[in-house]
Amino acid sequence: MDKTELRRSLLSQRQALSSAQWQGQSQKICEQIQSQDLFQQAKTILVYLSHRQEPDLGSLFTVYPQKHWGLPRCQGRDLVWHYWQPEATMITNRYGIREPEANLPVVPGEEVDLILVPCVGCDRSGYRLGYGGGYYDRLLSQPLWQTKPTLGITFAFGYLEKLPINPWDVTLQGVCTEQEISYIQPESLKT
Repeated sequence: MDKTELRRSLLSQRQALSSAQWQGQSQKICEQIQSQDLFQQAKTILVYLSHRQEPDLGSLFTVYPQKHWGLPRCQGRDLVWHYWQPEATMITNRYGIREPEANLPVVPGEEVDLILVPCVGCDRSGYRLGYGGGYYDRLLSQPLWQTKPTLGITFAFGYLEKLPINPWDVTLQGVCTEQEISYIQPESLKT
């Protein structure tokens, strides 16, 4: 199955979740994330707001208001990260995604401790299937961002053995579902 067909299939499965299933599985993902030392020790975390029934990480904002949260804003072909609080005013971009207003302070990349990356799907090697715009691949291929811990967020049905990949695809360091968190070893460490 190619990326387009696979994306369509996984999005269809996601949309088929009842509200109760979506909320319950999202809460389990939040519990998985909270159980990790990487999350507990992080002060500045880049995150997303749920769109098209992506796993909802909203409870993390309530439980951890002391953390510095950053949300993405699309600027041309790039993502710009802004500090965000749950009460902040949001706008809707051309993709229908809620994002921070451009006047909110920008998160310096040097301060970021963890990036929670929304995924339509992920595979066991850390490759991510998104919506096809390449925003995260472009971001994570830049030297500053290559050093940041990344955790892909997807429902268990989207955690696959192998995805079709392109040369520009960037791997994530871990994947979190409602059932598990898996950390990906670099190829040189695999036996």
